[in-house]
Amino acid sequence: MYSPDAIIKVQLNINTMPKSLISIQDFTKDEILHILDVAKEFEKNREQNFLQGKVIACLFFEPSTRTRLSFETAVNRLGARVIGFPDSRNTSVSKGETLEDTIRIVSNYVDMIVMRHPTSGAAEIAAKNASVPVINAGDGANQHPTQTILDMFAIQKTQGRLDDLTINMVGDLKYGRTVHSLTEAMSLFRTHFIYTAPKELEMPQEYINMLKEKNIPFEQTARLEDHLNDCDILYMTRVQQERFPDKEDYEKVKDVYRLTASMLAGVKSNMKILHPLPRINEIAKDVDETPYAYYFKQAGGGMYIRMAIISYLLGYK
Repeated sequence: MYSPDAIIKVQLNINTMPKSLISIQDFTKDEILHILDVAKEFEKNREQNFLQGKVIACLFFEPSTRTRLSFETAVNRLGARVIGFPDSRNTSVSKGETLEDTIRIVSNYVDMIVMRHPTSGAAEIAAKNASVPVINAGDGANQHPTQTILDMFAIQKTQGRLDDLTINMVGDLKYGRTVHSLTEAMSLFRTHFIYTAPKELEMPQEYINMLKEKNIPFEQTARLEDHLNDCDILYMTRVQQERFPDKEDYEKVKDVYRLTASMLAGVKSNMKILHPLPRINEIAKDVDETPYAYYFKQAGGGMYIRMAIISYLLGYK
């Protein structure tokens, strides 16, 4: 039983066709801020049931722990039901069925599709072939928009604002879809970007060109020590073995950065360390006990953000 005060008041906006979330650019600045506000309300009252009767497919063609489980938990918290699969080995994809045909079929059964896929651009293909909203839960090295909004949720909670911050992104910036999406989103909030990566893993030129066109300040360096003490957010990423076409290239850079507690002696008091997880070797375990580590709490906000996004795309405000 739910008391009237425990349930967030919602209404179905029947005049607006729900849309998909494929790239972070699909949301305006105001929409992002709206999602963050709704997530805060869900954090206060997470047991909701206003999506009772809805069915949502979670199609994960690539392994996932946090993203898949937080999406499925979000669906359950909202009162809807989940169907889908955690990998594609036991589906007709293994028989040669195309992504387009899979999406067309699944669209007949559900009200929304959440999809992760190892191929860049797969989410856009899915949206073009679906008759229901599609949420991109990560497509190759391209985009991960829901991770970006949960990252912003963590940034806002720890810094008290989104504007005028310095964010240092470290590690695999070439293949890291989270840093691509976060750059696009935080460029709306007068951010100063620092990109720390070896030459082999530098930020793709298209994002550098975007910052130049918008006159947004940024710096690039290969040394982790260069900007630890002047950033508000230190966004660490793992080097993603699964994205490298050549194993030898991965071996050259897999341990290029390792953050330890002793390296944090001079950082700003408000600085927080974020990471989309999983971590491998890039953050030492002794960092976990420092007041700057926020990556586990960051992941915890994913359920509330995804509850807000699901509700919004299904037309509830």
